Amino acid sequence: MRDASPEARLRRAGQADAAAILAVLRAAFSEHEGRLAPPSGALSESVATIERRLETETCLVAERDGRLVAAVFYKDHGDHLYFGRLSVRPEWRGRGLARRMIAAIEAAARAAGIDRVALNVRIALPGNIAFFVWLGYREVARETHAGFSAPTSLRLEKRLGRGVGLSRP
Repeated sequence: MRDASPEARLRRAGQADAAAILAVLRAAFSEHEGRLAPPSGALSESVATIERRLETETCLVAERDGRLVAAVFYKDHGDHLYFGRLSVRPEWRGRGLARRMIAAIEAAARAAGIDRVALNVRIALPGNIAFFVWLGYREVARETHAGFSAPTSLRLEKRLGRGVGLSRP
């Protein structure tokens, strides 16, 4: 029986998902092609680079009817959990998937005893910045890509606070 729910199911991705993850990344980031300087690294990903990422990072995907509709990578850096390449297919935007995926990452951080989650976002994407600020993320640094004289991205972080499952000092 097929799931009649309009929601996509979140799950951890595996190596077999690499091509589908790449398709989600390309669908989500293609709108930025030619608009960002420097260009988004997401558009230069390949199945091979996704497979390598999956060896060292966790990828959370959203799946609906056997099709991946969103993806995000995250990695434990000891004192914080970092996420990137948050990608939602354009036709799936506005349904709360990004928010759900970030909440799942924050829950994973708490479960690992980590009280800080971080990401980088391009200064040229004010809507994205506003979304993360709405979720409680705050600017902690401005970063400049190689070859540029002015900052091109913001480092945003969210302190999760002490809660259930946090055991690190």
